[in-house]
Order: sequence, then C-alpha cells, then structure tokens
Amino acid sequence: MIRFTHVTKEYPRTGTALNDVTFRVNKGEFAFLTGPSGAGKSTILRLVLMEDTPTSGEVRVSGIGATEIRRREVPLLRRKLGVVFQDFRLLEDRTAEENVAFALEVTGSERDTIAPRVSRLLTQVGLAAKGTSYPRELSGGEQQRVAIARALVHDPMLLIADEPTGNLDERATRGIFQLLKEINSAGTAVMMATHNLELVRRSNYRVIELNRGQLVFDSGAAAPPAPEAES
Repeated sequence: MIRFTHVTKEYPRTGTALNDVTFRVNKGEFAFLTGPSGAGKSTILRLVLMEDTPTSGEVRVSGIGATEIRRREVPLLRRKLGVVFQDFRLLEDRTAEENVAFALEVTGSERDTIAPRVSRLLTQVGLAAKGTSYPRELSGGEQQRVAIARALVHDPMLLIADEPTGNLDERATRGIFQLLKEINSAGTAVMMATHNLELVRRSNYRVIELNRGQLVFDSGAAAPPAPEAES
C-alpha cells in the first residue's frame, strides 16, 4: 500500500526534511504518524500524495513509484486516496450535500448516481439529517464528518488524515476517531498524522514516530510485512 525505502527529502531553502526513512503500511492497516512540529510528518504526506518526489530512495503507493509516475497520472492515483485536513476545507457557499456532491461532479460521475451516493455517505458519517446545512451551521465535528464523507466518494483504499482532530474539542475528537476506526474496520487503510498523544496512547494501533526528519520509533517494525500484490 505505502512503501518508503531509504527515503531522503531535501529542500533548497530549508534543508533536510527526511533522512533515510524506511517503513511500510499494508492494506487495511491503521497507522498513526506522530512527532513534534517540523519532524517530517507533512513531508511524508506530501510524498504519499505525490505532491513531491524524494531526493533519494523510493516511495511507492499502491504499487506505483513516485519517480516513475507521469504527472498526468497523479490525479488518477489520488482518486484511490482520500484526504482529510485539520481545517476541513469545505466550500462555505454549499450545503453538506453539495460539498460531497462537488467531489463527484468534478471527476465526471454520472449525474443520476450522485444524489444516492451522497445520501449514503452522509448517513455513513452520521449526518443524514444535516445534508441541507451549510458549514457555518455545523459544529467543528460535523464539518469534519462532511469532509470525511467527501474523502470517501471514490471508495479509497487509503485515507490520509492530516491532524483531523486538531481543531476539535475532546468530545468531537472521540467521535471523529471512532468514525475513522469504523472506516478502517470496513477495509480502508488509514494513516493519521496527529499531535494528540493521549489519543495514540489509548489505542493499540501502529505508531510511526518521526523526529528531526528521522524515523525514531515504529511499533510495527518487528512484524514482517504481509504479502502485497502490486496494483
């Protein structure tokens, strides 16, 4: 699913962001990505999304290498991935239904399939009764649920969650984390970048910890990776 092999990433102005990082996340796995600000978490996510390429080493996502993929093929790869951000990134002038529908419209989904799919997704995230609400009428936790529904429109194999609870109170955080667990239980791999160490400690999911661009702890490192068919 995700494979980093001796990955180093350097930027001209800021220097080394990652230094010789190796790890693998398998299909259906849930992995936390932790570490202090500047540790390299955002660089990992950019490389997974193929917004950047490694300076050296190899990054492969769903069997596709970052240095071999053509730029025009990147959007097709990203349709296999769902992405959720800390700041929701909803369209303020569109309802919850319209925000989710927009993600289907821009990728050319057949019009008569959009409404039932949006309804199913909003039900899945617990917002069946909030479809006609605008973001300003929703709580932070509800806005994040809309963002998650939007991220699931193409049934992604992998969900990238970048600090998804960073702007939420404790109750909303628990709800969003429970939703991510349910999504993972249904077969979607989840990589969740977070500063919330209490949330990490309360779970038994894999932890990948970075510090100053180096991988300093991986709770799944001792386990041999499961066989993975390239796809």
